[in-house]
Amino acid sequence: MIGLILLINIVYVSFFTIRMILTLKGQRYLAAFISVFEVIIYVIGLGIVLENLDNLYNLIAYATGYGLGVLVGMKIEEKLALGYIKVNVIVKDVNTEIPRILRDKGYGVTSWIANGLEGERLMIEILTSRKSEVDLYNTVKKIDEKAFIISHEPKAFYGGFWVKKVRR
Repeated sequence: MIGLILLINIVYVSFFTIRMILTLKGQRYLAAFISVFEVIIYVIGLGIVLENLDNLYNLIAYATGYGLGVLVGMKIEEKLALGYIKVNVIVKDVNTEIPRILRDKGYGVTSWIANGLEGERLMIEILTSRKSEVDLYNTVKKIDEKAFIISHEPKAFYGGFWVKKVRR
């Protein structure tokens, strides 16, 4: 019984976590579809616990399953790598080959000269899928290990040559 409660809650909360992430990323229909299964699993698990409230171990299994479900859901989302990120890279060498190398790899790159505390820097802005995020970081670090890299998750983007590829 304890194992079943633990498993049910891990599955339920994993679905819950993924549904919330899909909702935040604007995937309404997929989020709604997942919520059907999420609620069924939730009701079954909660029903089992409520029928056996006199057993403290069932409640502990329910709570533990909830916590593990959050971790499992986050790991699943990490593997799915849904959405896009905007990465800003700042390098000292304004003549670096990073923009060209990234463009050759298919990344959308915009670069310009910026002024920092210690003088001119090259500012590079890249839009990419989250699935390509690690490859992007590795490519930049391989060329310039001292590059300053920061990323943001854009809520929406419109126009540009790269967006046409993304929409396909």
